[in-house]
Amino acid sequence: MVTTKAPRPQASALRTITNPILQDEVVFLETSIETSGQHTLVEVSLAAGGGNPLHFHQDFAETFTCLEGELSLQVGRQIIRLQPGESATAPAQSHHRFFNQTDKLCRFVCRIAPGCPGFEQFLQITYGLARDGKVNAQGAPKNPFELGYLIMISGTCLTGWMSLLQPLLHWLGRQAIKKGIAAELQRRYLTIW
Repeated sequence: MVTTKAPRPQASALRTITNPILQDEVVFLETSIETSGQHTLVEVSLAAGGGNPLHFHQDFAETFTCLEGELSLQVGRQIIRLQPGESATAPAQSHHRFFNQTDKLCRFVCRIAPGCPGFEQFLQITYGLARDGKVNAQGAPKNPFELGYLIMISGTCLTGWMSLLQPLLHWLGRQAIKKGIAAELQRRYLTIW
């Protein structure tokens, strides 16, 4: 894990998605296609108290750079508090999560390397389902086929007892592809390539 300083990339309103349930916003700065697979770069506005559960990615690392407020990361058992300009990396296969333990908005950039088109699609579809009222209070899709498909394409692996659900979720994801659910999600929600 490395902590460094980094400049702030510029955001684009045309490439912004919002999640009204979680009160988060994501701006796609660079997609995997645009970087020839080198990385995906997103800017995230994370609401006070927001964050995600502990998880890991087998195939990519995530580097988080705080732009505004304070971003907290858990990497393994270590908690890291990033101030504006500071960065930290969660290597591939490391158990990690990010969260905002303050009462103010936090903005950060996340660089996923190598790039992951499935993760980009996961964000767009999940935020689209949230706008349409098709997620629960934690922001997870209510439809189990949609949930399975999104976990499958995102490159995200669950931890702890939740890891026991991973094979079932991947099976549901494959069923979503067979039933045409995945194609409909892509048609309806994917706008940023």
